[in-house]
Amino acid sequence: MIPEIFVWTILLVPIVSFLMISLIIRPFFNGYAKVSGYVTILAVGLAFLLSIWTLGSVIGDGGKLSFPSRTWLTIDEFVLRLGVMVDSLTAIMLVVVTGVSLLIQIYSQGYMARDPSYARYFAFMSMFTASMVGVVLASNIIQLYVFWELVGLSSYLLIGFWYHRPSAAAAAKKAFLVTRLGDFGFLIAILYIFFNGLPLEIDAIHEAVKVGLLGGLGLTWVAVGIFAGAIGKSGQFPLHVWLPDAMEGPTPVSALIH
Repeated sequence: MIPEIFVWTILLVPIVSFLMISLIIRPFFNGYAKVSGYVTILAVGLAFLLSIWTLGSVIGDGGKLSFPSRTWLTIDEFVLRLGVMVDSLTAIMLVVVTGVSLLIQIYSQGYMARDPSYARYFAFMSMFTASMVGVVLASNIIQLYVFWELVGLSSYLLIGFWYHRPSAAAAAKKAFLVTRLGDFGFLIAILYIFFNGLPLEIDAIHEAVKVGLLGGLGLTWVAVGIFAGAIGKSGQFPLHVWLPDAMEGPTPVSALIH
């Protein structure tokens, strides 16, 4: 079984890559911008290898790994915990996200070789990868929503990467605003769960549905709200209008978004 620290590392290494490029390489070593590509590839490659290990552990442990959550915020009786949830679907998606991202980062080295904002590109790609991994690993719905919004921010920055082009700037704003409509439905679903005293952990929400604590019209609205967020991010009708314009970003970005 993979130790918990290595599961967290899958999320942390692209975050460290983003911070290294943004805070060290870009401001102080911009003449060595090519290093940012290697840093990103190394980080995502490590995350990919750990994801394969995680998948193997899940297969060998009966389909799910259990790790304790940790208290992050306490306000009166409200307690928000942070943790990672690793089941069979999570493990498969970790391999998909990190594997596809790794291939795209390798390809991007050649594609972006002559771009003056080479380091900025790889910083954003590291953040995008970390955001997607965070969505996959989130153990509660608040944690999921935070990374969900970071995916939206990363998409905005990458679609509008060549912001000096009016068409790219407009496409980025369009994607950001349209996906916010879907995310509003997601937020309403979270607020419904919170104000009805239901648990915020994803596993606990599932159990609440099975025992009938969340059912009927309430369950329908929660499901519709969460699905609205997915419709916006994945470019489904009627919130699909931003997706064709997203091609204004660099081609590898389009591949990662899809």
